[in-house]
Amino acid sequence: MVTSHQIKFPTFMYGTAWKKEATVQLVKNAISSGFFAIDTANQPKHYEEPLVGEALADLARQGIGRDKFFLQTKFTPVNGQDHRIPYDPSADLAKQVEQSFQSSLKNLHTDYVDSYLLHGPYSYPGLGDEDWEVWHAIEKIYKEGKAKFIGVSNVNPIQLQLLTEKAEIKPMIVQNRCYAIQGWDRSVREFCKSNGVIYEGFSLLTANVPVLHDPQVEAIAKRLELTTPQVVFLFASQIGMTPLTGTTNEQHMKEDLKALQYQLTSDELAAIDTIAEN
Repeated sequence: MVTSHQIKFPTFMYGTAWKKEATVQLVKNAISSGFFAIDTANQPKHYEEPLVGEALADLARQGIGRDKFFLQTKFTPVNGQDHRIPYDPSADLAKQVEQSFQSSLKNLHTDYVDSYLLHGPYSYPGLGDEDWEVWHAIEKIYKEGKAKFIGVSNVNPIQLQLLTEKAEIKPMIVQNRCYAIQGWDRSVREFCKSNGVIYEGFSLLTANVPVLHDPQVEAIAKRLELTTPQVVFLFASQIGMTPLTGTTNEQHMKEDLKALQYQLTSDELAAIDTIAEN
């Protein structure tokens, strides 16, 4: 369990993308199922951040306070937004980050977040001036103690290496979509492991549907008396990843968490690690 400022870093997170008006109830269901880490973003196109805050406010009224939760949100650049941009798009980038962050605090009814991420770099394949301006603004939020961890999502190895080498405050978290066909994002994961960066993997199921029906995974699931999604989450956890799940099924929420109580053998880990490459 990684800590920063005595904040426990979760071993599993609940993701709130694409939940729309169901967000309030689903966040409550996730927490009642045992999740304490919630991932969101100030991006109305895909997330209902104010409804995450509404769920947390309802729980606070029941005596379950802010200190019980790990909240992670993101600054999303203009090119990732629809017409509902939660900051002034004509402002300079540092101001956009500041406005978006203040909006997130208001949405989530809090005066700090546990983790704040850049939703994705502006440039490709490296980093440009816009990326550095935004990262400096995120560093400022960290220095002020308003975010306990900072990081970046949807990042490639070149961008991550540049940030790690040249930033004043290095990224502490990477959150990437994880494809089995790419060795479960092996190049980025290995960089993270070597540089003490926490790796969060999302779309572990939706990006890898064939893996869920692979005979090897089905055989492992049968041995452990688990479902194949549980096996994927267990694999992710054992190779050092913090997995995200976005299930809307309360039973699946409980099953996903329960999966981490089991253990895959080294041979099973190696088989799943290369499953789509073979």
